[in-house]
Amino acid sequence: MSNSNQYVDLHTHTLASDGLHLPSENVKMAKEKGLAGVAITDHDTVSGLKQAIAEGEKIGIDVVPGIEISTVANKLDIHILGYYINYEDTIFLERLDQLRDVRSIRNDMMIKKLQDLGIEITMDDVLELAPKKKTRQTVGRPHIAEVLVHKGIVKTIKEAFELYLGKDGKAFVNPPRIHPSEAVDWIRQAGGVAVIAHPGLYENDELVEELIQHGVDGLEVYHSDHSSEEEEKYLRLANKYQLVVTAGSDFHGERNGEVFHAPIGGRKINIKVLSMLKNKRN
Repeated sequence: MSNSNQYVDLHTHTLASDGLHLPSENVKMAKEKGLAGVAITDHDTVSGLKQAIAEGEKIGIDVVPGIEISTVANKLDIHILGYYINYEDTIFLERLDQLRDVRSIRNDMMIKKLQDLGIEITMDDVLELAPKKKTRQTVGRPHIAEVLVHKGIVKTIKEAFELYLGKDGKAFVNPPRIHPSEAVDWIRQAGGVAVIAHPGLYENDELVEELIQHGVDGLEVYHSDHSSEEEEKYLRLANKYQLVVTAGSDFHGERNGEVFHAPIGGRKINIKVLSMLKNKRN
């Protein structure tokens, strides 16, 4: 097997959104795993990037400034990854503020649905359990799932998503959000490169192709939740449209003994991908 110090993991979350570790800790873990680089791609926020980049410079590992934007199309949650964005762009930051407002409304709606199902849960419970670190800006479904485990309603985070919080769950809600094509535009307008996250999770390849036609730059072919058949299928699609192929663990940290998605480096790709992404920048 090739030396992992030629590899990067392009999808990790930190305390700035719904991960469990400080941005600097994700960077240290990537270094410990022997990776050459790691991307910080928190949901709808760039607040963890400065700390991560500073740590990367300190310990000698390439940190890719990123984001994962939450969008909705055909009532489906679609996530668009952005890399090498100008994360101090004022217009971009204002847009992210609006997205976080919607996320907050969604959390309240889900908690109301859980209460209607007879589950005793409040937003205070969620905030109480969400680690209180100043980098946190967004609270999301994994935090609600953690409370459900904590209260003994379900045994695992996975079960919480299957029964209640996932797209087929009893408490799932999806208030209007921006369309994924708009997220692609936002990323590009902020000088970044747009990549469709985990296309296999949407079960809608027609939509994936529509977004490719709209002008995305890459496809996350290798993801912790993709089967090998899906990886082969999306590799063919990426090659067909000459898209940058990316890979990411989607690491969120470990909750109650289970790693959410996969450990850092669980999916990785050759560091050459970074120059391909930079070449796609506007």
